[in-house]
Amino acid sequence: MKLRDTLKFTRRTALGTLLAVTALAPATGAMADMLDVEKDELTFGFIKLTDMAPLAVAYELGYFEDEGLFVTLEPQANWKVLLDRVITGELDGAHMLAGQPLAATIGFGTKAHIVTPFSMDLNGNGITVSNEIWEMMKPNIPKMDDGRPQHPISAAALKPVVEKFIDEGKPFNMGMVFPVSTHNYELRYWLASGDIHPGFYSETDISGQIMGEALLSVTPPPQMPATLEAGTIYGYCVGEPWNQQAVFKGIGVPVITDYEIWKNNPEKVFGMTKEFTEENPNTTLAITKALIRAAKWLDENDNANRMEAVEILARSEYVGADAEVIANSMTGTFEYEKGDKREVPDFNVFYRYFATYPYYSDAVWYLTQMRRWGQITEHKPDSWYDEVAKSVYLPDTYLKAARMLVEEGHVAEEDFPWDSDGYRTPTPAADIIDGIPYDGKQPNAYIDSLPIGLKGKQVVDGNEVVGG
Repeated sequence: MKLRDTLKFTRRTALGTLLAVTALAPATGAMADMLDVEKDELTFGFIKLTDMAPLAVAYELGYFEDEGLFVTLEPQANWKVLLDRVITGELDGAHMLAGQPLAATIGFGTKAHIVTPFSMDLNGNGITVSNEIWEMMKPNIPKMDDGRPQHPISAAALKPVVEKFIDEGKPFNMGMVFPVSTHNYELRYWLASGDIHPGFYSETDISGQIMGEALLSVTPPPQMPATLEAGTIYGYCVGEPWNQQAVFKGIGVPVITDYEIWKNNPEKVFGMTKEFTEENPNTTLAITKALIRAAKWLDENDNANRMEAVEILARSEYVGADAEVIANSMTGTFEYEKGDKREVPDFNVFYRYFATYPYYSDAVWYLTQMRRWGQITEHKPDSWYDEVAKSVYLPDTYLKAARMLVEEGHVAEEDFPWDSDGYRTPTPAADIIDGIPYDGKQPNAYIDSLPIGLKGKQVVDGNEVVGG
């Protein structure tokens, strides 16, 4: 029997004994409120990224067991395999790209109704370019008094480089992790803000490269540094630790974090099938409770637990990268050029700023980007965005779980937006790199305000945009 299996058996035996004892005792305290879960043995999937941390922490600190859940965590080969295995029921739930439940529910790619009661984090990504491209960009980047590059770095500094490649007849290839990933949309957003066209999708061409000046394609996160080093791509957008890995290997330079693109942007979610949540409502609540507690632990006392989290994540069964590499971003700093380490306390946010609440407006933003780049091929009314968001994001389930945790004394009342209508306050222009504000209640007005991308009733027909 492996050590992890032995630990699981020991924890389960201990919990069973505890439950037997408390069944004979007066019903008081947290144990009296333990949910009668419909399914107690669960398997969850994840990709080897630092933002899977709430799952690892909930497992290692026994939060799942506190809810009567016996969880196995399994790393997955890529995002498609992960989604497919949730749909087939091989996985009961998973660390997911926020775009995956939305895309599946509206039928872009695999069709399935996936929902989320829990947003896993804010921020956490970066855009890295090769050393060659960085040297070509540097003359276009303003410097601070100490000679270091001034951040945030606009994609306008990359535009002359891309134009040079085009003039020489060479494709400017960049990597992102999945067509409906935050990374795809963040990379596109950054490029477009610097007047570089990242390409469209259409009903007949799902390459995402129609009319593109920079050509984006899929590379699994752990393979990003090696693909960059091989020269197959000139840059990429990915989560940690794979930007910092490029710095440590000396093969690339992270030029911007997603926090600098959009301050406190939503990142991953925990996804399950709608069928699972309907058949297992108490189990869904129990999962959400455990994950909320894990997120709180990750952020509490000004990130005091982050080094312990780094040691957990560095293990081969989780992220499997060197602790030093993971710590470079996970502990409130971020290294750009080698030796240029700067304070970025909110690079990873798991709990503060209501990070775990599944806001409808977060869902709507992803849908606006799908429409902007042609993954949603036709114009949709504002009401459609609201309806899709409400069919996928489950804030009521989240708040029910949070209320139980408050009553059990695990979390504070003020940690949750009890009176929210599910929409964040509009993001001001100052918090977004292109200076364009975002209001989730007005998706079409927002789409039309973006200089590059589909607008109104425009569609992609062949290699051109038609309609209006």
